[in-house]
Amino acid sequence: MPDPTPPTTPAAVAAPAESTARPGLPDTAAVPAPSSGGRRPVAAVFRALAALTGVIGIVLDTIDSHDLGRLFSYFTIQSNIVLVLVFAWSAYRAWTGRPALSPRITGAALLYICITGLVFHFVLSNDSSGFSMTSHRTPIESVASQLLHTATPLAAVLDRLLFTAPGAFLFRYAWQWLIYPILYLPFALIRGALLAPGTVGRYPYPFLDVDLHGYAGIATNAVVFALAFYALALALVLLDRIRPRLRGPGSRMPSTGSGPLDA
Repeated sequence: MPDPTPPTTPAAVAAPAESTARPGLPDTAAVPAPSSGGRRPVAAVFRALAALTGVIGIVLDTIDSHDLGRLFSYFTIQSNIVLVLVFAWSAYRAWTGRPALSPRITGAALLYICITGLVFHFVLSNDSSGFSMTSHRTPIESVASQLLHTATPLAAVLDRLLFTAPGAFLFRYAWQWLIYPILYLPFALIRGALLAPGTVGRYPYPFLDVDLHGYAGIATNAVVFALAFYALALALVLLDRIRPRLRGPGSRMPSTGSGPLDA
């Protein structure tokens, strides 16, 4: 008698798998699962330590401050808070193997902390700039200042170089990143206008001091700084696109989906 069981062939085995999709519905088997790029423990630890550095600096400044409202009005503190949040979030995602944060977010944090470091070292700590804020600092203030103006900016730059793939920044990000620095201007001016004349720290920075420069002078300073910040943002985008891929040990850089150079 002939065998009633049909012979098993590769085609016969593959057929049921192909026919499991219901008519009218997308074939879920054909959609690849998103790749997280694997766990990146070295990057996670580095980012966690960088976030901790920012937290320590902010806490030290808070301990030594007699006016928390004035303290948290500084761009330095605000940009470091942004960096701490981004670093902590990025560390968690790297440790758990989740995809990297959007370069629009990480790039914004990088720009803001670079502004903090560069303005401090080349403007506020430079007696020849005309806007210096050199004054006596307590030991706690000195440590906090180095952590928030030097350590965290360097950590952000190193993180970008060692633990991210190049080419992720788009040129349109440059002007998008400027939204926060531009909004900081009316924040500082409105806050100063609400405080009584002669209040210590009425305006957070000398180049925003209406009592010294008047509103016309502040407008000129704002344009100069805005152009400088935009140039810095463009430089970060360009450098990110032309830099070589540097792999930190065990970093497993996630790949990016950046567009062409003129995107």
